[in-house]
Amino acid sequence: MDSWIELLHTAWPFLIKGAGFTVFFALIAMVLGLALGFAVALVRIARVPVLAQIAAVYVSAMRGTPLLVQIFVIYYGLPSVGIEFEPVTAGILALTLNVAAYLSESMRGAIAGVSRNQWLAGYSLGLNWWQTMRHVVAPQALRLAVPSLSNSLISLIKDTSLVSVITVTELMLATKEVIAQTFQPLPLYLAAAAIYWVLSALFERVQRAVEKKLELAHRH
Repeated sequence: MDSWIELLHTAWPFLIKGAGFTVFFALIAMVLGLALGFAVALVRIARVPVLAQIAAVYVSAMRGTPLLVQIFVIYYGLPSVGIEFEPVTAGILALTLNVAAYLSESMRGAIAGVSRNQWLAGYSLGLNWWQTMRHVVAPQALRLAVPSLSNSLISLIKDTSLVSVITVTELMLATKEVIAQTFQPLPLYLAAAAIYWVLSALFERVQRAVEKKLELAHRH
C-alpha cells in the first residue's frame, strides 16, 4: 500500500495535467457541438429542402457508428484524399461531430416538447418563425433539454479517452505514459477511473444547479 501511495504521489501531477486537457477537449467539443447540433435541429424542424435530408443522414451516421471508427476515419482516412489534421484538431473534430448528432436529437425533442400554443402565441404577437423560435420556444426548450445535454457532456468527458489512440495527450494517454515508466497498471488505471468519476460527479452537481435555476426562472 505504501508503494501505491508513493507511486500515486509521483504520478499525480501528470494525471492532473491530463485531466485538465480532458476537461478542455470536452468543453470545446461541447460548445462547438451545441452550435452545430442546434443548427442541425433547426434545419430538420424547419424541413429545409435537401439540407434536412443531409442532416438526417449525418445524425444517423454519427449515432450508428462507433466514435473510435470516426476518429480513425478523420485522422487516418482523410489524409488519403488530401485532407490532413493535427492530432488535437482531429480529436476535437471527431468529438464535436459525434456529440453534435446526439445534441441535435436532444434539442429537437425538447423543441417538440414545447406546446404548439407557444408558437401560436408568438405568431399572434407578430413574430415570424425565427423570432418565435428565438424568443419564445428556444428558452423553454432549453429548460427541457438541460438533463439530456448534461448527460451528453458527462459522456463526452469519458469519450475523450478514445482520442488517446491518435496520441492526443489527455488523461488516458497520460496514464499510459506513466504506466510505461513504472509498470504499475492497476493503481494508475484505478486513479484515472477515480478522476473520471470525480469529473462526472462535478458536472452532475452543475447540472442540478442549472436545473434549479431554470426552474425558478420558469416559475417567476
